[in-house]
Parts: sequence; C-alpha cells; structure tokens
Amino acid sequence: MGLGIRKEDNVYVITGKEAGKRGRVLAVNNDKKNILIEKVNIIKKHMKPNKKYAQGGIIEKEAPIHISNVLLVCPKCDKLTKVGVTGIEGGKKHRICKKCKEVID
Repeated sequence: MGLGIRKEDNVYVITGKEAGKRGRVLAVNNDKKNILIEKVNIIKKHMKPNKKYAQGGIIEKEAPIHISNVLLVCPKCDKLTKVGVTGIEGGKKHRICKKCKEVID
C-alpha cells in the first residue's frame, strides 16, 4: 500500500451500507488493508466494566472498512480521486491528485 490513504485524510465511501458518507481517517491498518473513518460504520459493542469504561454496558464505536471501498477527497479541488505518485524529488515520493495534478502533501 504505502502511499495511498493516510491518517487525517478525508475520504468518501463508495460501496457498502455506508456508501455516500464522508469522513476523516482515524487509523490505517496496512496489514489487513482496513481503515477507521470518523462517524462512519458505527457499531454497538457490549463491554464489561474496565479501566477505560468504568460503567460498562453498550458503547458505540467505529468499525473498520476495507480500503478499496473508499476514495480520497482532494483537499485542493474537493473532488473524488485516485492517488498518484510523482517522481522522487530529493529522495522523497509525493502523492498527487489525478484530477487536478496538485501535490496532496
């Protein structure tokens, strides 16, 4: 995967029950190719009381979505796009928007 979608990127869900929603990426798991998106794919989970959840009970949290089910939203042109990679400049690769050809970061 490498350079595709990173933490703090804005993405758009294109398939599944959450299709059409936008959100900010909270975490990326490159081994399983999953991402967590803020306020998307919310599930209810039964938790025993512990240090983090003293009361326990039913909590709502984000569940992972496969990375192939989302597209990056370009911060410059605000369009859905695939991520391209430019040539190496100073030993570093840069992500680009394939629609407007601007460097994303």
